[in-house]
Amino acid sequence: MKIGVLTHNYPRFTGDFSGVFVQQLCEELARQGEEVHVIAPYDAAYAPEILARARPRLHLYRYAWSDAAHQLGYMRTMQADIRMKANTYLLSPTMFLAGIRAALRVARAQKLDVLHAHWVLPNGFIAAVASRRLHIPLAVSIPGSDALVAAQNPLFRKMARFAFAQAGLITANSRELRQVAVAHLGADPARFDLIIYGVDPDKLRPDENAGRALRARLGIPDDAFIILAVGRMVYKKGFDVLLRALALLPDGPRPVHGVFIGDGDLWETWQALGRELGLQRMHWVGRVPNDEMAAWYNMADVLVMPSVTRPVDGLNVCVLDAMACGKPVIGSDCAGNDLVIEDGVNGFIFPEGEHEALAQALARLRESPELARRMGAASRRKIDEAYGWPHLARRYRAHFRRLVQERAGA
Repeated sequence: MKIGVLTHNYPRFTGDFSGVFVQQLCEELARQGEEVHVIAPYDAAYAPEILARARPRLHLYRYAWSDAAHQLGYMRTMQADIRMKANTYLLSPTMFLAGIRAALRVARAQKLDVLHAHWVLPNGFIAAVASRRLHIPLAVSIPGSDALVAAQNPLFRKMARFAFAQAGLITANSRELRQVAVAHLGADPARFDLIIYGVDPDKLRPDENAGRALRARLGIPDDAFIILAVGRMVYKKGFDVLLRALALLPDGPRPVHGVFIGDGDLWETWQALGRELGLQRMHWVGRVPNDEMAAWYNMADVLVMPSVTRPVDGLNVCVLDAMACGKPVIGSDCAGNDLVIEDGVNGFIFPEGEHEALAQALARLRESPELARRMGAASRRKIDEAYGWPHLARRYRAHFRRLVQERAGA
């Protein structure tokens, strides 16, 4: 099959976080024998060596008058992930037009069999126009809060409805995202499959030596209990819930260190909250290149993903990454955490926003290293058996074959 993938997030340089999960899915589809063409907006940050050796093939389109004016996508479009920035409204019309032209051009030139759009806007709409005109089957995936944002704007709501109506397959990585798409955007629930964004099980593996070396570099003692949080500093990640839980943890034989990786609009706000709560031994690391993250996961004793519905979100890739490194995971009961965290088996699920319950779960793991070890081993088994990209790509390929066969029959 020839698969056209539309995205506005894709790694632009070595270590770039933007759209890594899209890239990994594309690469796995290619490894399994499919021909993949990625269609994405131009960005000045693309390194020449990335463009020169991009496999799958990368097709970039320009939508603005200068390199510097290309400011959409690549994790820059939203303000704290709850509203769009002003320049989004100014640049969106040209981006949609340029994206549609690029999708039509690539689809015709490469004779694509199926289109797969990540995020309903802008890519779902762009792909839906190409799908309608060229009679190519379409799949739309919803990885985050784009569905809710689309529902807040009358024009964008119509565009999202058009995309979902054209799609033969819709995927989401949380039940909440599916519900938003169905209830507010008219998506057909019969076309849905809950498929998460996975992890490369060969690139992320348990490695005690890497974690030990990083502890030494940060001056963290070997007996410390390290709680890791990874993600952009925006409301829906719920890291303020984690900070309040840490404030409830009593002193114990293992000193607690909190490590926060990521940046974003609430970076300074949440550091200030930590100081207000009197928290000690907090490490605000900021952004870490994606190709260096394995050591950070391996250093931790547990990953916490305390997501909240502000707005709804999908399963965060860091959860799978930590599981691949053999770590237990504690997550709230929203944002798709319960799709991969089995309460009491490879981690704990706690009620959204309840920092007291999160503190209790953290205390259990700190007090029982053997429990943490068993849960970490269960996490890795789940990756090997179901949540690595090889398994997930096969599910997508089966859907794509079905869509192509149905279109041929029609």
